[in-house]
Amino acid sequence: MIVSKFERRGAQKKKELKKFLKKIEKKAPRGLIKTNAEVAKETWSEVDCLACANCCLKMTPTFKKVEIKRIAAHVGMTTKEYFDKYLEVDESNGDIVNKNTPCQHLNLKDNKCSIYEIRPADCRLFPHFERKDFNEVSYVIAENVPRCPATLVFVEKLKERLDSVQV
Repeated sequence: MIVSKFERRGAQKKKELKKFLKKIEKKAPRGLIKTNAEVAKETWSEVDCLACANCCLKMTPTFKKVEIKRIAAHVGMTTKEYFDKYLEVDESNGDIVNKNTPCQHLNLKDNKCSIYEIRPADCRLFPHFERKDFNEVSYVIAENVPRCPATLVFVEKLKERLDSVQV
């Protein structure tokens, strides 16, 4: 998988796919959750996250305080030590995020997460397209189209599927 190819295609299609997702946000089509699950299965058969890791390389999850406490204990640090070394509060929205990218828990040799079993909910739910509240987080998904090959492929497939049903 050539990530730069997906990034270019995602940047080119972002406006079109964002408009499509905005339409879903306003009025979710009947059976959206079931359709999302089907399209997600197709997407995961085509996209290998370990070949990309853009989410960990270029983006940062949001952390809840309970997650910070759990992760800090796991890596042998106090919550304060962990926060001071790796995290900061995003002044624009108050979220707790990584100070730097790539993520401190990403193994750059194999693109695997060193805390995978206890990773934050934001990481577990990423890329967010299999959520029951999909139409409520579609704006986040739209922002990830040029960043995440799986999101791009998923939204393209979803649009194709829903457009063919409405024709």
